[in-house]
Amino acid sequence: MRVMIIGGSGFLGAELVRQAVAAGHATLATYATRPGGLPGVTWRPLDLRNAAAVEAAPATAGPCVIVNATSAGADWAVTAEGPVRLAKAAARHGCRLVHVSSDAVFSGSRPGYDETCPPDPVTPYGAAKAAAETGVGLVCPGAVVARTSLIIGDRRSAHVAAVHQLAAGVREGVLFTDDIRCPVHVTDLAAALLELAAGRTAGMHHLAGTDALSRHQLGTLIAGRDGLDPARLPAGLRAESGLPGALDVRLDSRATQRALRTRLRGAREFLTERA
Repeated sequence: MRVMIIGGSGFLGAELVRQAVAAGHATLATYATRPGGLPGVTWRPLDLRNAAAVEAAPATAGPCVIVNATSAGADWAVTAEGPVRLAKAAARHGCRLVHVSSDAVFSGSRPGYDETCPPDPVTPYGAAKAAAETGVGLVCPGAVVARTSLIIGDRRSAHVAAVHQLAAGVREGVLFTDDIRCPVHVTDLAAALLELAAGRTAGMHHLAGTDALSRHQLGTLIAGRDGLDPARLPAGLRAESGLPGALDVRLDSRATQRALRTRLRGAREFLTERA
């Protein structure tokens, strides 16, 4: 299988690249600012705002599967419009596309969200992600859209790094006790995405862990795994912070999990071993 990883130098993208190379796939990866360091990979710069460059990317790779693992926050041109440009190019060149989306497309007004739930974002980032989902589905109906949650792993994960910084006293802030998500381990997520890329299914899939945890509960588990003092992790309420965003978003991944060989572990399981 020929695999093109869009955003291959990011946290998730780097794990996708590592697993693709380990599986023996011919792997091409793109980057926004600098390439990754893994050997055996063809690295190319790509700006998703550049329509001509996006159109050319699948053409130079040949028939392949594309996994879009880019992350640019609320930057509409990259987060909303970029994936649609990529989907058009994938459809035009006959490439299979897996687009990674986020639980940020939901408001938290439901007790849980499965793949049939329509987006109702409450932040600019969530709105950009929701727009990308809609556009990708329209221009490339055979694409997979895979929503995920907090991505955990080593200290390249923003969430793990924040816990270490808070525990060391070099970062201000708190871990919210009322902000609930379903964290997933980066190795599980990457394996599931590559499994979907190699398959024939299309449409919406949810790839999140089985445990719904607050940010503070997650931080405590990370501290325990990494030998930090959990008592040094300050707690607070997002509802009192004034920060925008949903409070309780629980992705229900059971339908997707039944169709996968890859098991999506809960954080209580994958954070019981030291990094």
